[in-house]
Amino acid sequence: AGFRGRGNQPAPSTLDGFAHRIARTREAGGVVVATGGCFDVLHAGHAQYLRAARELGDLLVVLLNSDASVRRLKGPGRPVNPVADRRALLEALASVDAVVVFDEDDPRHALDALRPDVWVKGGDYRVADLPEAPIVHGWGGRVDILPLLSGRSTTSILDRISDAG
Repeated sequence: AGFRGRGNQPAPSTLDGFAHRIARTREAGGVVVATGGCFDVLHAGHAQYLRAARELGDLLVVLLNSDASVRRLKGPGRPVNPVADRRALLEALASVDAVVVFDEDDPRHALDALRPDVWVKGGDYRVADLPEAPIVHGWGGRVDILPLLSGRSTTSILDRISDAG
């Protein structure tokens, strides 16, 4: 699962292609923010969440679960949309500067490579329950929990589609 920056330009299989932009952001006193998830069926809640995450800093990187990772976490019927489509939709959002796909069940390895100043998760999580929180805190990063847009979730959308079906 390689990395592709804005515009879907080819880049190395590590963060090296994006490391220069991260370094420039930090040298200018900027803040690197990261968030992660499946983003399987993009909806208004995701858009609001990603805008709010981007407002916490100067550069937003989304760590995106691979198809295999989503299947392990959500079950055999997921993801609904393949990783290439999910990545393309996220990259099309003005609030997202880059997307990094990871194959593990949680983003700890990708986070360790990126080392964002702020790691953001949605309000359905608690910092104490995040396995990645200790490593983010270990390099002096901050973990923020942002509120979710009420009534918006991929699961509820898929349930409504199933009920209508």
